[in-house]
Amino acid sequence: MDVEARRSRREAQRRRRRRRRQRTVLSLVALSALMVAVVLVASSGGDRRGSTSAGPAAATDGKRAAAHAGGSSASPTRARRVRERGGGVATGRPGTRAVPILMYHVIAPPPPGAPFPGLYVPPAEFAEQMQALERAGWTAVTPDELDAYWRRGISLPRGKPIVLSFDNGYQSQYTDALPVLRRLGWVGEENIQLTGLPPSQGGLGEAEIRGLVAAGWELDTQGIDHADLIALSASALREQIAGARKTIQRRFHVPVNWFCYPSAMRAPRRSCPAGRTRVKTPTACTVCACSAARPVRRCSR
Repeated sequence: MDVEARRSRREAQRRRRRRRRQRTVLSLVALSALMVAVVLVASSGGDRRGSTSAGPAAATDGKRAAAHAGGSSASPTRARRVRERGGGVATGRPGTRAVPILMYHVIAPPPPGAPFPGLYVPPAEFAEQMQALERAGWTAVTPDELDAYWRRGISLPRGKPIVLSFDNGYQSQYTDALPVLRRLGWVGEENIQLTGLPPSQGGLGEAEIRGLVAAGWELDTQGIDHADLIALSASALREQIAGARKTIQRRFHVPVNWFCYPSAMRAPRRSCPAGRTRVKTPTACTVCACSAARPVRRCSR
């Protein structure tokens, strides 16, 4: 009898912990949406002040990306699903809605003694979080889709949009996260490092990366080796951002329009070395725009 009672108590405790985690995820989404709203308001003010010089430059860069890889990383399957859910329609009115970004790393339980256990999410818990988001009315979109929405008024799929960002190229993102998102009809954004973990140590292989792209995921980068960017020279910084982008474009034939800032350090304003590459920062649940005319860096964990 005592054994049964203890088992019941443990199960009740587990259920309470799962509910708390789901509530935490939804609270983080709400908080990050507020953070993005603040950034968008500040950024839109900067756009108005610099619209004369920044507009043509941004348009030119968009043409370069389009010429290189079709201008979008969306697969035909992804594009069809977006249209089926009411997205991909040109409204002529650039959107202003704030969109939060959630960041994930390893989809697995943390091993004993892991130095950063917060980077791990067990597969069952990840699935519960995604299902909780769906029940709350959220739907996953990509940064390229957000860019089209904010700049050109291309509609997003029905529901409350959210970006699911996966960093560092862990194999569990393919084996455990991809099936969960696929069942929901969702996609993620994969930010890889060129010198990340090899497959023998739990990293993504090229075939798996191509599998993510084929499933409609967006492929972006954290640079070459997760460097401390504020400590680099201008040439080294250019190689980390623009160099990594060119390598991934050539290897996987995708635009790579976004750079995931690899640490939470702050840096003074400086000119962008990436050839006007847009820069996003999922660690901060915000979007940072970087252009030669108006660099913006609002990054914090």
